[in-house]
Amino acid sequence: MQIRLENQVAVVTGGSRGIGRATVKLLAAAGARVVFSYRRAAGAAREVVRKSGAEAGNVVAVRADVARMAGAKKLVSEALRRFGRLDILVANAGIWNVRPAPIERLSERQWDEMIDVNLKGTYSVIHFAVQQMIRQKSGRIIVVSSTAGQRGEAFHSHYGASKGGAISLVKGLAAELAPHGILVNCVAPGWVDTDMCTPPCLSCSWRQKWHPT
Repeated sequence: MQIRLENQVAVVTGGSRGIGRATVKLLAAAGARVVFSYRRAAGAAREVVRKSGAEAGNVVAVRADVARMAGAKKLVSEALRRFGRLDILVANAGIWNVRPAPIERLSERQWDEMIDVNLKGTYSVIHFAVQQMIRQKSGRIIVVSSTAGQRGEAFHSHYGASKGGAISLVKGLAAELAPHGILVNCVAPGWVDTDMCTPPCLSCSWRQKWHPT
């Protein structure tokens, strides 16, 4: 099956690496015009643009922290300024704690950062994107959660909480936005080998030791 997305405009959060990078490349290969965010990895973002295979100007990297409302607004506004519409949103930006975080040592700062990026970041970009989608009476939103949001994850309880919250958010928005012609879905990947786990992830090593299969 071939996916064709000509004349479609997509926004992807966290598009400079991992699942986000693969998503940007797939959307561009299908003919969509893509605007994606990154927080720090400017070089990696430029590489994604360069290797997207899209016509010049059809894949755009925007430095924006979607955990902040101003950053999410900046990203969506840039997509609308350049291309005039918004058809697809992939809320992918997320972080993971490389070192195990037992609950008795999990700090308020660690908790807040995880929830801000993984859950608030999803809310914030949807908040601004749907304003345009409602005007268009159409749109597609895909939230990237995790199996940890379904079953929890020992020593990563704040990560599991953030991803479980994203799943519940999608369930509510699917019903809320359907009358506007906006389809909201969630995907929950399992363990993915990305640079989020490099340098060698102590949590992954722990998991492999005790759960080798």
